[in-house]
Amino acid sequence: MIDVLVVDDDPRVARINAAYTDRVPGFRTAGTAHTTGQALSWLDGHHADLVLLDHYLPDENGLGLVRRLRAGDSRTDVIMVTAARDVATVEAAMRYGALHYLVKPFSYSGLRAKLEGYAVLRRTLADGPEAGQEQVDRIFGVLGSAAAGPMALPKGHSAQTVRLVRQALKEAGQLSATGVADRTGLSRQTAQRYLKLLERSGQVGLTLRYTGSGRPEHVYTWTGTGEDA
Repeated sequence: MIDVLVVDDDPRVARINAAYTDRVPGFRTAGTAHTTGQALSWLDGHHADLVLLDHYLPDENGLGLVRRLRAGDSRTDVIMVTAARDVATVEAAMRYGALHYLVKPFSYSGLRAKLEGYAVLRRTLADGPEAGQEQVDRIFGVLGSAAAGPMALPKGHSAQTVRLVRQALKEAGQLSATGVADRTGLSRQTAQRYLKLLERSGQVGLTLRYTGSGRPEHVYTWTGTGEDA
């Protein structure tokens, strides 16, 4: 499980964000805080893989907390979740090391996409101590860095089919290979092949759905990153 600390000055909003987080497979809310001081105190005695961080806090803004975490060599990651939308704040968040930035108000699907993308990033980073160019591209693709152009397709893959599979996921939010096949008219094997391609590029997040019997089902979620092929 990925442990998340939710930081928001409004307790009601913090509860909503925590509830959203707990709905995403593989994530759980480990704690909540409403000020920078509370967040630092909580982190001093607990572990969090990720902080969902509001910028407008009563004692010190969210960027101040990000700076403190980085100055202390903390390995806790940060996704900004805030109504602050001025370019200066967004740029500063990026430079201080926030992995992503989600502007309020947002839907559950918007937060889920960011969390699923973060899960993909963690899996990609866990692949090994060294990274080839393909893995580096996947890492930066998950982070939402601008791509130079359309995704390069391996031999035997169709850009039209990529768009078809991508559109099905965008519309549904989350699908299995069978679900994609049903929506697109592709065979399950073809749908699975293209889903794996999109997952490797960081455009699709992969989670396991346990149904209580047999093997877990692979479920793919659109992360909202990447360019059209």
